[in-house]
Amino acid sequence: MFTRPRRSVLYMPGSNAKALAKAATLPADALILDLEDSVAPDSKETARAQVMEAAKGDFGGREVVIRVNGQHTPWGPDDLIAAAAAGPDAVLLPKVEDAGAIMLAARLIRENGAPEKTRIWAMMETPNAILNAGQIAAVAADSASRLAVLVMGLNDLAKETRARLTPGRATMLAWLSNCVVAARAHRIDIIDGVFNDIKDLAGFRAECLQGRDMGLDGKTLIHPSQIDICNELFAPSSEEVAGARAIIEAFAQPENTGKGAIQLNGKMVELLHADMARRTLTIAEAIAARV
Repeated sequence: MFTRPRRSVLYMPGSNAKALAKAATLPADALILDLEDSVAPDSKETARAQVMEAAKGDFGGREVVIRVNGQHTPWGPDDLIAAAAAGPDAVLLPKVEDAGAIMLAARLIRENGAPEKTRIWAMMETPNAILNAGQIAAVAADSASRLAVLVMGLNDLAKETRARLTPGRATMLAWLSNCVVAARAHRIDIIDGVFNDIKDLAGFRAECLQGRDMGLDGKTLIHPSQIDICNELFAPSSEEVAGARAIIEAFAQPENTGKGAIQLNGKMVELLHADMARRTLTIAEAIAARV
């Protein structure tokens, strides 16, 4: 089982050279070096050059992702070609609306020299993305697609649907759940959208808890001040780790060999709980190795 923590995924504007230089010192699990929303049109080409150079650096085990501009824009095709040559851990595609967009991008980066390690992440930020979430996630079954992660883009969804992004996100919960189910059905990760008010840490904490409890793997961030809370809440607690170890050890006992369910501390525990426990330990160990 290969599982890497994606608790905190920080957007870094590609046009900000100082921010890119600082990125390797931040405790985020993943960094998105952004060429899209955070970069003004007249800075796109400068940002591209800076990001491609930065992507070749040492980020201390952090996952490095390049968000390119859409393929329908003047910068998108060149972004994708350059990202393929830079060889990041992943390329994040904006405004994905169907499975074809994934397969086309995968072919283009392969033809332009992307190493095998370079995965594709897909932004879910349009009405068609929500309607086609299952179809989009399903292409992960084809290894040629390279699809590994869905990323929620709730600000764009709010814009496109005219739904208000309110505290508690009642207007977005159905769409979030739809994408979580699609990701889980096809065994890929899914990352929550950003929280816009960087000064409201209590609100941010509440939204992290909500996303975690809905089954999302982590959250995209817009400011380094959000990293620590995110890392704390999306990591297994010490109690969860201890419970996971107890489940695995119990099923390993000779008297439980071949059993589909056992009693542990007065509770019925099934093999599915052992699978969940193994993932909990894998994530906890990967987090510990990063410290």
